Amino acid sequence: MEQKKILIITYYWPPAGGPGVQRWLKFAKYLPEFGWNPVIYTPENPSYPLLDESLLKDIPQNLEIIKTKIWEPYQLAEKLNKSNKKFKAGQFDVGKNQSWKSKLSIWVRGNFFIPDARVFWVKPSVKFLEQYLKENKIDVVVTSGPPHSLHMIGLGLKKKFPTLKWIADFRDPWTEISYYKHLKLTKGSDRKHRQLESTVFKTADITLATSYTDAENFRKSGANAVCITNGFDESDASVPTDVADEKKQKTFTLSYIGVLEQLRNPENLWKVLDELVKENQEFADNFTLKFAGRIDDKILQSIENSNLKSHILNLGYISHDRAVEEMANSNLLLITNFPNESSRGIIPGKIFEYLATGKQIISFGPDAADVSKILTKTGAGIHFGYEDSKTVKDFILEKYEFWKKGNLLENTQDIEQFSRKNLTKKLAEILS
Repeated sequence: MEQKKILIITYYWPPAGGPGVQRWLKFAKYLPEFGWNPVIYTPENPSYPLLDESLLKDIPQNLEIIKTKIWEPYQLAEKLNKSNKKFKAGQFDVGKNQSWKSKLSIWVRGNFFIPDARVFWVKPSVKFLEQYLKENKIDVVVTSGPPHSLHMIGLGLKKKFPTLKWIADFRDPWTEISYYKHLKLTKGSDRKHRQLESTVFKTADITLATSYTDAENFRKSGANAVCITNGFDESDASVPTDVADEKKQKTFTLSYIGVLEQLRNPENLWKVLDELVKENQEFADNFTLKFAGRIDDKILQSIENSNLKSHILNLGYISHDRAVEEMANSNLLLITNFPNESSRGIIPGKIFEYLATGKQIISFGPDAADVSKILTKTGAGIHFGYEDSKTVKDFILEKYEFWKKGNLLENTQDIEQFSRKNLTKKLAEILS
C-alpha cells in the first residue's frame, strides 16, 4: 500500500519545550505505522519560551523537515519590558500585578498583531508552500494553533488549491480562551479576530479540538469539528520502579509539574496546605510541596510568605524525561485550569502523563469540566472548584493516611484510550 503524505505546519517543534510541541511530534512519530508519511514545516529561527533538548530523540530519523525564516516582534517587546516574555506562552500579569508597561504591551499585542505576533510568517509561508505543493504530492495539510496565525497559512493555501484537504488543529481555542478578554481589544479588533476564526471554521475540511467541550463549541460556530485529545506516550511513561519506589516513601509529596500562571492559581489549595502544616505536626514532618517547571514569581512569593515555606522543593524548569520521572516520584499530582465557565473544555496535556503514572490527581477548575469527566472515567482522582476547602482538606488527609500505611491507591482504569498510538490510529481513520 502506497504511503500518503501529510504536511504538518507547526510553530512548535523540538527543541521547543512544553506540551504544545508534543502533540504533532507524537503524531509524526506514529503516523507511518498507519500509512501516512508526515512532512514538517516549521520556522528556522523561532522565539520559543521554553527549550527541551530531550524531545529531539522523538523525531523520526527519516522525517522530512522544511524550514523558512520568521520575523516576530517578541525580541523587541522583551527589550522594552522583561515581563513581555510571558506573552510567548500566552501568559499575563493580571489585576494589581499589571504595570503600565504590561498594560500597553497587552493592548499592542491584541490590537496590532491579529491573530498574534507570528502573523508576519503568513505571507512568505503561503508563497513558499504554494511552490512546494506544486512540486510535491501532498494529500492533507494540517495547521496547528496557537499561534492561530498558522491557520491563516491554511486559509491562504486553500484559496490557491480549493481541492486541497485542510485540517485546522486547535490545541487551544481562539476567541474562547480565557486570556482573550484580557487583551484590551477595541471593537474593531475583536470583530476582526472573530471573523478570521469563523472563516477558518467554515473553510477547513475538519477542525480538530483537544477536548469534548471545545469540539461542541466549534460545531456551534460552524466547524466540522472532531475531538482528539492529547495523550501519553507509552515509551515516555516507563520509569524504573526502583527509582520511583525508593524516593516515594521518604515524604508525602504533592507535585505540580509544568507552567503555572496567575490566572490558574489554586489559592484555596495553598490555604488548605498552610492550615494542615500548622494544625497537624505529623503531617508537617512528612509533607513536601514540589514544583517542577515555570511557576509565576508572584505565586511563589505568596507561598513562601506562608507556613509552607520550609516544605517547598522547587526544581525549576526540567527536561520532559526528568519531568516524567518526577511525576512517578510523587504521591499526589496537581493540575489546575482557569476558573471561568468558558474554560470547561480545556484539558491540560499533562493530565495524560499523570494518568500514565497511576498516581492520584487533584484538579482545580470550573464545574462540569472535561477534566472531571476523565478523572471519573479512569478513577484517577477528584476535580474541585476554586471555592472548595473542606472537601479538599478531607481528600488530602485521606490520601496522606493511605500513604502512611504504604498503600496509596493507584487503581486507574481504561487509560489505554489516551495512549499516543491509539490517538494516532484515530487520526489516521479521520485522514482516510
